Amino acid sequence: MARLNPGVLSVMFIACATLVVATTAVADSTPTTPVALSQPALVTPKALGAAMLAVTSAGKRLVAAGERGTILYSDDAGRNWQQARVPVSVSLTALKFVDDRQGWAVGHQGVVLHSTDGGVTWSKQLDGIHVAALAVRAAAAMTGPEQQRAQADAQRLVDDGPDKPFLDLYFENANSGYVLGAYNLMLRTTDSGATWQPWQSHVANPKGLHLYGMHGTGNALYLAGEQGLLLRSTDQGVSFVTLATPYKGSYFGLLAARNGALLAYGLRGNAWWSGDQGVSWSKVDTGIQASLAGGAELADGTLVLVSQGGDILLSHDQGRSFVAQTGGGLPPALPLTAIAQASDGALVVAGLRGLRRVVIATSSARQ
Repeated sequence: MARLNPGVLSVMFIACATLVVATTAVADSTPTTPVALSQPALVTPKALGAAMLAVTSAGKRLVAAGERGTILYSDDAGRNWQQARVPVSVSLTALKFVDDRQGWAVGHQGVVLHSTDGGVTWSKQLDGIHVAALAVRAAAAMTGPEQQRAQADAQRLVDDGPDKPFLDLYFENANSGYVLGAYNLMLRTTDSGATWQPWQSHVANPKGLHLYGMHGTGNALYLAGEQGLLLRSTDQGVSFVTLATPYKGSYFGLLAARNGALLAYGLRGNAWWSGDQGVSWSKVDTGIQASLAGGAELADGTLVLVSQGGDILLSHDQGRSFVAQTGGGLPPALPLTAIAQASDGALVVAGLRGLRRVVIATSSARQ
């Protein structure tokens, strides 16, 4: 397995999620189930100022997730927020909805949560203990030369305990989706998360590099990871093969424009654009040095990125170029982790000091 790079750790705490998992477990000579996996998130007014690592839309509703199992939702375009009921208190790193009711969230200690009411209440579908058990079962069913390695990896998951976070997820529809994270950890479901299959063996990642982001466009699925890792699947996720990339730093996420162009972004303001499904790449001049932590496509097709330096960058040409936004409507220059568009066109940014609604000059934004 790859080792955690200290530089990546510091960036991912700000950008996507810390890969150092803070667990609260009873000290013992044998592995124990961390309390955070069974302790519900504390419902408190202080949750409105919690560090938030993800924000997305569920129909007209906005839903955000962050530290200590905090999930918030807003039905007035981000002006006011309410706290959801969450059965765990681990930090949550990403969430996605396939419609206005059904969504998933992932986070530390291998947690996968599911909501069927637009993010108001959540149930746990998976945690790191369950992930390890699934890996052991899958390895035992394998045959051939890959079995020995799969068994060793599965045993390591058992021995380490539930210390590995999921960092992103991608759902093609309400039934089929993936969760992914540290050390090439990846699982797939085809039944809305009722059951999960370990999917690491389908990914050409022999070094076990961390997987930070996933996106689909056209007939292809893409994975982004550390050390310049980009992978593509053109067979509906059966296999992910490595793409040649001109950049050897970490990619933290992927965006796709409506014309099928792909944007990979990550460390030190680096972003790369491809118009041919990842066959070739051209560097995008973002004009910043801060690491790019999150992004989204707006209703009018504009692409937007946010950085750990507090930058908000807009692209009106399918990701070929970006312009940093300035003006009094922007939040203070605090680390930002994610961005989503509210139903009235305004933008809502997530960061280490909570959530903030921002109205800037996009063609779809209005007061």
